[in-house]
Amino acid sequence: MNLLWGLIMIIFGMFLQPPGVEAADLVKLPPPALKGSVSVEEALQARRTVRRFASRSLDLQQISQLLWATQGITDPRGLRTAPSAGATYPLEIYLVVGDHGVTGLAPGIYRYLPKGHALELTLKGDYRAPVARACLGQSWMATAPVMVVFAAEFKRCTARYGNRGVMYTHMEVGHAGENLFLQTQALRLAAGIVGAFTDQALSHTLNLPREHEPLLIMPVGYK
Repeated sequence: MNLLWGLIMIIFGMFLQPPGVEAADLVKLPPPALKGSVSVEEALQARRTVRRFASRSLDLQQISQLLWATQGITDPRGLRTAPSAGATYPLEIYLVVGDHGVTGLAPGIYRYLPKGHALELTLKGDYRAPVARACLGQSWMATAPVMVVFAAEFKRCTARYGNRGVMYTHMEVGHAGENLFLQTQALRLAAGIVGAFTDQALSHTLNLPREHEPLLIMPVGYK
């Protein structure tokens, strides 16, 4: 009976994980909180861009909240926290985690999976310094425990809207970036924002799929 139950659980697990992803490479995130102690008005008043971070780790609950605010699913129909033209959702979110950056999470590059609210490990190791070099040598970025990278698969939007889909995608990354700014403030964390980088170097460093084009990077941590 125990052997049969084990086989059932293995088969069930195969249907739950995305195709081509090993279960060991997935990190299920804790559920996000849907009510906080900081109002939207307070977060707007206090929001500032930060370029110096304390040497202090984040935890998985904070990571869960940050990524949910950025691209989390908020509706059974699959709608997300940030608006998207025609609900095409061209954005892809990657998390760069440094050594001791997140308690209980190995350093590496992770792709956020909104469906399932999980992280998929794509590269092992601390890539903060190489990412900073790809961003025209902005070494301050590497002091943050994590970086949130916004990339886009433009064809998801342009297939429906033509060339205007590029503009709509740029609008969407602005919406998602502000969500992250406000959520960091509500968690009493801080975020920077970087748009200056060499596209090819950054894509190579992050080992992004060819169709995922980097748009924005936001280092996050404690002030």
